Amino acid sequence: MKSSIHGDCDEDLYEVALRFRLLRQEGYTVPADVLNNFKNKEGKFKQNLREDIRGLMVVKNTLQHPHHKSLARFMTKNFLTDFQGTNGWINALQELAKIDFNMVKSVHQKEMLQISKWWKDLGLTEELKFARDQPLKWYMWPMAIIPDPRLSEQRIELTKPISLIYIIDDIFYVGGTLDELTLFTEAVNRWDLSAFKELPEYMKMCFKTLDDITNEISTKVHKVHKNPVGSLRKAWASLCNAFLVEAKWFASGHVPKAEEYLKNGAVSSGVHVVLVHLFFLLGHGITKDNVDLVDDFPGIISSTATILRLWDDLGSAKDENQDGHDGSYVECYLKEHRGSSVENARQIVAHMISNMWKRLNKECLSPNPFSTSFTKGSLNIARMVPLMYSYDDQQCLPGLEEHMKSLLLENLPYRNAQKIN
Repeated sequence: MKSSIHGDCDEDLYEVALRFRLLRQEGYTVPADVLNNFKNKEGKFKQNLREDIRGLMVVKNTLQHPHHKSLARFMTKNFLTDFQGTNGWINALQELAKIDFNMVKSVHQKEMLQISKWWKDLGLTEELKFARDQPLKWYMWPMAIIPDPRLSEQRIELTKPISLIYIIDDIFYVGGTLDELTLFTEAVNRWDLSAFKELPEYMKMCFKTLDDITNEISTKVHKVHKNPVGSLRKAWASLCNAFLVEAKWFASGHVPKAEEYLKNGAVSSGVHVVLVHLFFLLGHGITKDNVDLVDDFPGIISSTATILRLWDDLGSAKDENQDGHDGSYVECYLKEHRGSSVENARQIVAHMISNMWKRLNKECLSPNPFSTSFTKGSLNIARMVPLMYSYDDQQCLPGLEEHMKSLLLENLPYRNAQKIN
């Protein structure tokens, strides 16, 4: 393997690093010591590499935007605008990439219009004044999860349950009393519309919307594959059960053990609901065995869910207007480990996220019963997490806003491609 990495380029940092990455991302266990040739006895880069501009630029870009943890579509514009090629065929290829970027942008704009109309027609924002009203932000998840331009219908459909996750989250942590939330959860577990008679109108409306969306998606999937309604309802029930556990903790002032909090928090992240819907909407290789597996919160889902939960808890600003009502792993850790500092707890969380990424990589690169599209979708959720949870002091998401503007509003300018040699 070492010879295949180095070949005749054992002194070229760019070539060795590129081959190392390409082999690693395809699942080959390439040892990191292939890069030792570029280090001195102290383990630092050799002095002569200071003149290797191309190689060091690869290092700089990778440190800023690790390839495996970045979303390809989200990074396209930076690459195309920064890249200045001199080779004719490379310039022509770059122009084709710009055309593709702008065409895909128009597809996303049409999808966004459909989502906006669907959301407005629902009328939930009129009834749930306390809930978030961010369909564009919610649509950014499917854009990242399934970027293939051909999967337009799947992106639109996936946005719908994602929207409901946010709305139900707000019901539990902002809008409802504990008694109401208990009845709401019981009704979702039984999936019984009649059980909502004693509940506020907004809860009835929310469950009616949830029922409609679940039935619509199930009908579409069932035309081609197994009816997923049982799996979808089970996933929603698990989510509400996890939400209720957290609501009871908060109402009673109980701070759970960190491990107990995280196990429940992985479910309340909503990742399982999203990936169960994605599994059926993609419709690739559906069997009884992998349906049972996806229902059971497998490692490829739980790893991604844990990454999201821990990232959320590391947020420098409180998420939206919930005022910390949904708890925090850091808070639980500090309560359990008296005398530990906040900074130490945050370092531990960062280390846990790193370990979860290793576990997710292993799940995705090892043989598994899921399709490549589903596997990449799970990876893309983890890649999207930093953009969704890196709040600034004004509780805004500048990184996400920048990508929204880039992907939905801005065109890439063309220039006359040079003749291909």
